[in-house]
Amino acid sequence: MASQTQAELIFCPLGGVGEIGMNLALYGYGPADAREWIVVDCGVTFPDETMPGVDLVLPDIRFIEEDVANLRGIVITHAHEDHYGALLDLWPRLKANVWMTPFTAGLLEAKRQSEKGAPEVPVTIYHAGETFTVGPFTIEAVAVTHSIPEPVSLAITTPLGTVIHTGDWKIDPGPAIGPLTDEARFRALGDRGVLAMMCDSTNALREGESPSEKQVGVGLKEVIEAAPARVAITTFSSNVGRIRSIAEAARDAGRRVLVLGRSIKRVIDVSTELGYLDGLPPFAAEEEFNLIPRDQLVILCTGSQGEPRAALAKLARDEMRSVSLAAGDTVVYSSRVIPGNEKAILATKNLLIEQGVKVIEDGDALVHVSGHPRRGELRRMYEWVRPNVLVPVHGEAQHLVGQGSLAAMSGVPHVAQVRNGDMLRLAPGDPEIVDQVPFGRIYKDGKLIGSDEEMGIRDRRRLSFAGHVAVNVVLDDRYEIAGDPDLVAIGVAKTDRSGEPIEELMLDAAIGAVESIPRARRKDLDLVEEAVRRAVRSTGEEAWGKKPIVTVFVTR
Repeated sequence: MASQTQAELIFCPLGGVGEIGMNLALYGYGPADAREWIVVDCGVTFPDETMPGVDLVLPDIRFIEEDVANLRGIVITHAHEDHYGALLDLWPRLKANVWMTPFTAGLLEAKRQSEKGAPEVPVTIYHAGETFTVGPFTIEAVAVTHSIPEPVSLAITTPLGTVIHTGDWKIDPGPAIGPLTDEARFRALGDRGVLAMMCDSTNALREGESPSEKQVGVGLKEVIEAAPARVAITTFSSNVGRIRSIAEAARDAGRRVLVLGRSIKRVIDVSTELGYLDGLPPFAAEEEFNLIPRDQLVILCTGSQGEPRAALAKLARDEMRSVSLAAGDTVVYSSRVIPGNEKAILATKNLLIEQGVKVIEDGDALVHVSGHPRRGELRRMYEWVRPNVLVPVHGEAQHLVGQGSLAAMSGVPHVAQVRNGDMLRLAPGDPEIVDQVPFGRIYKDGKLIGSDEEMGIRDRRRLSFAGHVAVNVVLDDRYEIAGDPDLVAIGVAKTDRSGEPIEELMLDAAIGAVESIPRARRKDLDLVEEAVRRAVRSTGEEAWGKKPIVTVFVTR
């Protein structure tokens, strides 16, 4: 083991390793008792049906919060929500300077202005190809291609060596928006010597190489040209290259584009300011919908993941004021399904199909391509960089193990499998997990952020399964029941199998519980309260098969 005074280079993920989403990684340099840290990325994931009412899921950062005096900065690789979406919520706990590219900064500012009370985050802009210093780390931003403008890999150099944090990347010879993945720079870094590479594992189980974004543009154009009526296309709001591909395909097919959805409009505003949509015809306004012939319109809209308030779901329910779809129109999903969203997406598709709308997905035509590397691209990256250590990140266990075995078969000397909370010492010596730190999830719930216990999410989950019963028992001066107790049941079945009202059965149980206690002992109101609670809960289970949450008030 290294001595307390010996400098070490540490990698410690708090999110995104063992899961897809919520990416947050720590790099530490220095002796164990005096490390300096940087955070790379600060992302969110989205709630599922087990988190009723939750708005966002954020990484638990208490480990770095407790050492925040030694946090030197936060570096964001790109503007996807799972890489930067927690920044506004978590920055007040970290209060460190933030480095990001112009596009990311533009989206962050647009988001900040739309969220009341959001903090003003101190941002330093960097560009691909530039090098900057954060504490003891010298960081070079290396251009890669991905499904958003300005993604970068980070070459992070310390006196103990250079590590490459790939971020999200792929090798695309024909991106809709440049530049290309910088092969020459990765090769040069490999020639200089790379200690370790933390590498995107999302598509590590898929053989071959990803199709190009330009091929998607051709596929979209073919679909648009073949469609007899309107075409609505939904994609990820942040995929500016895809927005450009759709706009170009529509233009080439002689159609205008109408944009629906707040988030995609926000991205278009930032992209237009930065010149990424130069040369395209202007987008149509919603008010022009009825003036444009059906076979001359493409609607670009949010809602690819089945979000109920997004534009596509509203179109499927025919709830939009000035825009609608009709039988014979076509809807194209230019996107992938994020795990967990299958039901919501299917519900929207079924509503569209009921309207007589034709639905086209990735399996029907080349209308989407992933922004992550398949196995062929991973092999090429290993060949360019030649790292001594490969650390699979950005994936669930199957993806991480899949990339680990690929790297080992490709001749990478060391593969280090880590999960959230593992502290991996990269140098000196061979890679080794030397500690486990607190990690987990916290929740944005309305205006507040906290653990599931602090936010009441566990109880809310229980309420969603078995409902709630409130009982108010009043005792008179002689500790007899003063009239029938008040009982209110919410989310509880109305009658049992015999047709008996369950509320009445519970009320009888509450009265029986009080009367079963000798009058002298009823002075102990806590005893009465617990007896009533148990009786009502037990009756619920007997009559219904479920135990509701029961709250009892006893007064005299």
